[in-house]
Amino acid sequence: MRWVRRLSKMFAVLAVMLFLLVITGASDTLLFYARVARLYTQSPDSRLAMPLENLSKKAISDTWQASRGDGRRHEGQDIFAARGTPILSATNGFIYKIGENNLGGQTVSVIGSGGRVYYYAHLDSYAKGIEVGDRVTTRTVLGYVGTTGNAQGTPPHLHFGVYTMTGAINPLPLLTDRNAPTVTKKKETKPRIAARKA
Repeated sequence: MRWVRRLSKMFAVLAVMLFLLVITGASDTLLFYARVARLYTQSPDSRLAMPLENLSKKAISDTWQASRGDGRRHEGQDIFAARGTPILSATNGFIYKIGENNLGGQTVSVIGSGGRVYYYAHLDSYAKGIEVGDRVTTRTVLGYVGTTGNAQGTPPHLHFGVYTMTGAINPLPLLTDRNAPTVTKKKETKPRIAARKA
């Protein structure tokens, strides 16, 4: 009989814990970390979609490791575009962080396969409704090109960085042009008239 009471108490404690997880939203956090843990088991992407549409990789000047005058080197690529140009995720993954800092201004970080973090900085604004934990694809708008952070006074651009567990890597060799969607026209078909036997 004692083991029945103990078992009942254990189930009661478990039920209360589950209830608290659901009420506090901690279950969403646990689910997010489980998804991120799964990403670490996957191979990192060897190709990334250009984070801006209608822009060729050939149009990007390589700014990787350029001197920044204060003893630091540039850890990414600056991709220049008109203010307000939509910024798309370069990979599938999950929004890892949305925030602001002195260098990047308004930023969004996405975590993808292999645990790589894709950093989008100098955003003029965030896409409406995005939240940490959201699943993203290469069609997800994260925000819009701007000049926030230390980019004030420069032409509008996206700072795009890629970070591994060992540090920053040059994103330019990984970038690929986005293909414009192909429009296919339906062939007009003439109705067939079945031949009747007389």
